[in-house]
Amino acid sequence: MAQVRQVQVTFDCAEPERVARFWCEVLGYVVPPPPAGFDSWDAFVESLPPERRDAAFAIVDPTGAGPRLFFQKVPEGKVVKNRVHLDVRVGTGLVGDERVAALEAECARLTALGGRKVRLMLADGFDESCLVMQDVEGNEFCLD
Repeated sequence: MAQVRQVQVTFDCAEPERVARFWCEVLGYVVPPPPAGFDSWDAFVESLPPERRDAAFAIVDPTGAGPRLFFQKVPEGKVVKNRVHLDVRVGTGLVGDERVAALEAECARLTALGGRKVRLMLADGFDESCLVMQDVEGNEFCLD
């Protein structure tokens, strides 16, 4: 019998906290409490060697239902399309113009936060409409 495991989604990025805070706004996630023994994340970061500061940041679903998202600093920039991406479910149960309106409204909200609209993919008789976006560092995700 298979064992159910928790999943963490990890993003490689240049500015972990900036990308994490964008995703907090997208998903309603929060920054977890600092590690034991620290009054704040700033105090924890100051305890690290200089080369480890600002190297990573994590956010969590406040309900505990969704996976932890972890953002780690890497030296190389993004050069190709993601092989894995998140689908942000904003149009569930909606079809046609009502669905497109919901996708476009969420796209406008996320664009104001630094996201970028890539393209709207209209329903094709098999799949419902979805909207492809990029986060603040160019990682693709879909509003569907």
